[in-house]
Amino acid sequence: MNTTPSEPDGAQGTSAPPLLNIANALTVLRLILVPVFVWLMLQPGDVLRMIATVVFIVAAVTDKLDGQLARSRGLITSFGKIADPIADKALTLSAFILLSVAGRLWWWVTIIIIVRELGITLMRFMMLRRAVMAASRGGKLKTTLQMTGLIGLLAPWTMFLPGWLATALTVAAYVAIGAALVVTVITGVDYVAQAIKIARGTAEERTA
Repeated sequence: MNTTPSEPDGAQGTSAPPLLNIANALTVLRLILVPVFVWLMLQPGDVLRMIATVVFIVAAVTDKLDGQLARSRGLITSFGKIADPIADKALTLSAFILLSVAGRLWWWVTIIIIVRELGITLMRFMMLRRAVMAASRGGKLKTTLQMTGLIGLLAPWTMFLPGWLATALTVAAYVAIGAALVVTVITGVDYVAQAIKIARGTAEERTA
């Protein structure tokens, strides 16, 4: 992701980075892959479901890669700060919704995660005028657990694995989703606490 660094555009150089760069290209690619993933998941058959899982994995890899490139090469742009979290949430939330529609994940889990993810993302955008709320370690753990659980539930393991192993992987995926749900709620509360602290600090500065 290329939204977490606190440096302003061009902080690592004398001029702002170009809009057309590899990090932004990967973000756009992820946005394009989201509808492809959704369409494949809605088609019948384990083969297309496996292809959809591969597309999801590729998109998830671009999420990590574009952030690394943006930070290491000084390619952080305003476009990336806005488009990256949109692509990130579009990918993960569409997967949660599709799994619930297919009956492989409880709707209450999906709803809690949707409310948390959209709410915190909106709050972070609103707080940009005051301070950049960088992703915490808990937030990164949440993303890792979510991706692990989603891939485990998306993949048609019985297509190429023995039944006992497919069952074990599915159970492991549900455990990862459960852990992700806990971390998702905890980090959400932490982000709200950070926002309140920042808002109070700003208010005190204005009245000082």
